[in-house]
Amino acid sequence: MIKKIGILTSGGDAPGMNCAIRAVVRAGLHYGLEVYGIMDGYKGLVEGGDNIFRMSRSSVSDIVNRGGTVLGTARLREFKEESVRQIAVKNLHEHGIDALVVIGGDGSYMGAKKLTEMGIDCVGLPGTIDNDIASTDYTIGFDTCLNTIMYCVDHIRDTTESHQRCAVIEVMGNHCGDLALFSGIAEGAEMIITPDHPIPEDEIMATLKKMYEEKRKRAIVIVSEKIYPDINAFAAKIQEQTGFETKAEVLGRVQRGGAPSAFDRVLAARMGAYAVDCLLAGKGGICIGMVNNKIVDYDIYEALKLPRDKHISMLRLVDILN
Repeated sequence: MIKKIGILTSGGDAPGMNCAIRAVVRAGLHYGLEVYGIMDGYKGLVEGGDNIFRMSRSSVSDIVNRGGTVLGTARLREFKEESVRQIAVKNLHEHGIDALVVIGGDGSYMGAKKLTEMGIDCVGLPGTIDNDIASTDYTIGFDTCLNTIMYCVDHIRDTTESHQRCAVIEVMGNHCGDLALFSGIAEGAEMIITPDHPIPEDEIMATLKKMYEEKRKRAIVIVSEKIYPDINAFAAKIQEQTGFETKAEVLGRVQRGGAPSAFDRVLAARMGAYAVDCLLAGKGGICIGMVNNKIVDYDIYEALKLPRDKHISMLRLVDILN
């Protein structure tokens, strides 16, 4: 029977992580467990010392409305090495910590699985704005980021229409196009370009040129990051070949911040409490997801093998609405 659990956040920060931290701490205390926070992800776990500290109910008061993560986060590529993970296990043993909740993306999941194989039961929670984890319909932070993008695009739309311009807006997502796809549909973008929905350049130019000749008031093009190495050069080419005065906008890290949405807060709370239930049931090496509005768990290795939903029906919707 576990008596002490730890919690850390790893990789990129995402709105809603604090809600998950609060849920794990409060649920753990509710069941009589000692809960330890670990600063700066696996990096803090390896460094040990003051990075590992006991948490109380008041430790997580008034954090549900805050973006980012109160535990801090970092990436530690060296965690792939067994010798480095052995230091982490040693530090956990020194504090008597039996199990660990890890909030992060697929890289963080792999670290959690490896620790489980070394005797520390771990449960992963999907904390990433990219929505690129196949074992859950939505990741913690995706909805908030989506709303931030909408807020920005609403403002860009106003000035774009006033000047009869084309706006090429690059959004985050890593190699997943969900942020671009969902925000593009929500904003009624004239064109959405994602890794799952690539559009040949000649087709892009022909479509936008036709819009310009039809005297459209504006054109909004939403693009996933990493598709075009130089988004400004791509915008310049559009202007040259279509007639539209074209401006490139890279939304950048503003997409990571801000108070989490109601959806992300509730999702994080449900997942965090469920993670503690799983640890109490003796489960380890698993990750939590939400599928069809039900909280579920998967073996991490199996979860990482699942094909990601490419939202084919939504891609069809893009074609219909434009």
